[in-house]
Amino acid sequence: MVRLSPSDVLGIVLQPIDKVSETLERKLGLFSVVILSLSAMLGSGLFVLPSLAMMELGGGESPLGGIWLAYLFAGLVILPGAISKSELASAMPSSGGAYVYIEKTFGPIIGTISGLGLWANFMLKSAFALIGFRAYLWVLEGILEISINLDYAVMIMLSLIVGINILGAKSIKKVQTPVVLVSVGYLLCVCFWALATSELNWDAAISRESLGTDWHSFSSTAALVFVSYIGVTKVAAVGGEIKKPGKNMPYGILISLLFSIILYVFVTLTMVITVDPINYVENGHSREDPIYIFALEAGGKTVGVIAATFAAITVVSGALAGIMAASRFLFAMARDNLLPAFLEDVHGRFETPHWAIIVTGLSMAAAILFLPVHDVAELASGFNIMVFIVINTCVLVLRTSAKSHWYDPAWKSPFFPFIQIFGILGGLILIYAMGMKAVIGGASAIIIGIIIYQFYGKRFVKEEITPWDTFRLMLVNPDEVEHRRRWAAFHAADTEGTNHLNLNEFIAAMSALGYFDPDDEQKFTILREYFHKADEDDNGIIDIDEFLSYVEETTFQD
Repeated sequence: MVRLSPSDVLGIVLQPIDKVSETLERKLGLFSVVILSLSAMLGSGLFVLPSLAMMELGGGESPLGGIWLAYLFAGLVILPGAISKSELASAMPSSGGAYVYIEKTFGPIIGTISGLGLWANFMLKSAFALIGFRAYLWVLEGILEISINLDYAVMIMLSLIVGINILGAKSIKKVQTPVVLVSVGYLLCVCFWALATSELNWDAAISRESLGTDWHSFSSTAALVFVSYIGVTKVAAVGGEIKKPGKNMPYGILISLLFSIILYVFVTLTMVITVDPINYVENGHSREDPIYIFALEAGGKTVGVIAATFAAITVVSGALAGIMAASRFLFAMARDNLLPAFLEDVHGRFETPHWAIIVTGLSMAAAILFLPVHDVAELASGFNIMVFIVINTCVLVLRTSAKSHWYDPAWKSPFFPFIQIFGILGGLILIYAMGMKAVIGGASAIIIGIIIYQFYGKRFVKEEITPWDTFRLMLVNPDEVEHRRRWAAFHAADTEGTNHLNLNEFIAAMSALGYFDPDDEQKFTILREYFHKADEDDNGIIDIDEFLSYVEETTFQD
């Protein structure tokens, strides 16, 4: 028999543990969760992306109006991930969100890779938002009849955003929410006006020709617009501040996702049946200001100018909040000793992770200056899809290994494991449809993550058994998993380190293994009888050999 020391079973947790949480005040209710999730989701995906999606659906040759179906499909593919993340958030309602869930499931090396992917995810979406700002600024430049160097203007705006984040604008989220809601409200008014006053061309949206030439063009479009839903579970990052997180977190996420799917489908459908898709293209390239074109055609110049103004403000507010979110991943990873310590530095006066913010800002500048707008959107979507694949996998792993790691979510996803498998397969299909750029982006994050962990993070990490380790072992040797649980129960009950158990310690070990309910006082007599049977030499204590021999040969019924 292989003897296991306490260090050999480090990471095995059998007793109920307090949910991963923090001492933050829980003041956010269901309505707040829905609003925060919507404000994080609605932005560049609505104000910039539709025209790019039209060209993607048309194979880069001509715009097609069936993008509403691509938005719908992308929403359905992200639904399993949203459900899975809701379950994870109810089990670990802490600030940190997806990075925390993945790191605790797979360990530090996958945590490093996922943290970099999450950072790149939010960084690229913020860069994409500022590209949209440049486009709408160009519109306003023409209207105001002034000359602006748009690249300089974007860099200046980026510098201001970095500076505001360093100064610690605690009201960023408070500003973003009303801005997004007012902008979306105005856009909906334009949509209703367009439907009421325009001649509707349904063929542009629902004909066979409008849906693309083949499955690949449609799926690649769905993959591209996936970034539109990137903020649906962002609220999980403030899980430590949500009241009744086991209820409000999942319902808030799912309600906001449903609303956003309906909104995206409705707006994009209206855009193509009221305005010819060809209007969203100029000189063979998709325009980056589709909402201005839509509002201009639907309501005239004044309506278009107001829409362009709202769009510019909205995407800037999105970038402002996005860089804050992205920088926190670098900060959290540095705090966990997975990245260099300087990224954990907090400004002495403003109490913000200034180096993490600066690094994020410089990366955004590089993406804006050197990557085509389509590539920025595609890479952001690619990283987002990969993260949600891993999130779905987390639930599969944690549910399967729950007995060894005491995973006990307050809210469980329905139709487990089928909905998680659907999410994983759907994500893989979209990654395949995106082609090599997404694969290269994901591979880069993996390679960089492994290098950073091997040469830096590994030195600070204490090795322990992860739920992923247990999951893999259960597939090939479930008996060994149970063997490790018994050793862990023995060592956990042996609080004095004497390598034997008295009666009370024996009861604690048996309860930890789940053989008996520790709150059932009637079980005491039975457990006392079991203790004496296990104590073969009648010395009043049970050593590890007696304990293992008895629990392995006895069938217990709770």
